[in-house]
Amino acid sequence: MIKVRDIASLIEEFAPKSLQEDYDNAGLQVGNPDMEVSAALLCLDVTEDILDEAIERSCNLIISHHPLIFKGLKSVTGKDATQRIVIKALSNNIAIYAAHTNLDAAFDGVSFEMAHMLGLKDIRVLDPRRENPDTGIGVIADASPTPKLEFLRKLKEKFNVKALRYSAYTPKLVVKKVALCGGSGASLIRKAIAEGADAIVTGDVKYHDFTSYGEDILIADIGHFESELCSRKIFSRLIRDRFPDFVVYFSETESNPIAIL
Repeated sequence: MIKVRDIASLIEEFAPKSLQEDYDNAGLQVGNPDMEVSAALLCLDVTEDILDEAIERSCNLIISHHPLIFKGLKSVTGKDATQRIVIKALSNNIAIYAAHTNLDAAFDGVSFEMAHMLGLKDIRVLDPRRENPDTGIGVIADASPTPKLEFLRKLKEKFNVKALRYSAYTPKLVVKKVALCGGSGASLIRKAIAEGADAIVTGDVKYHDFTSYGEDILIADIGHFESELCSRKIFSRLIRDRFPDFVVYFSETESNPIAIL
């Protein structure tokens, strides 16, 4: 029988916890590593609705990209959503595991998956780690020469973006080289420019990022949620390749916490 630790070890072979940022809290969030598991629910964020979905679908493991617990809990009394989820998960024998910035930095991690979704070629790490250049934050890749507006429309389609924000004044007419970073990747804009990228695709771009760099590179803010939802594909592929009979579901109740009117 497969145990929580078997799934955790599998994910950490691909995305070692040593790759996570200092502020992060990847790994087993709730539950016993020796507990036997029969099905997993995959999501971006663990919410009370997703926990209820796991219970309804008889999943005794939830795997998320964003950790449920970022900082140490000083009490568990149910006074907020995180505490209520911990209490309910434990009482229903559901383990919760997260792979966050380690999955971002891993070779073939989140930003690589974004590039695969767009059919890009020659994908390499944009900001590699000195000790291991195959790992790091963001990627840069080659695209078939694509008119700017066609490229933006493709982003909307592939990532299911409801409202795409992009730099209005960029003189770039054709996109041939693309930088990508799942989540909040605005800090990589200057690096993307230095590497000769025509466009950078990420989330959480500030107004002054557009005004400061919008004339040098096409900035496309597809949203934090939209850019990282593909993390579920990585989890699914890893588990199915190693444990083909293990049941894996994508959450059906997951939704973007940011609404657009």
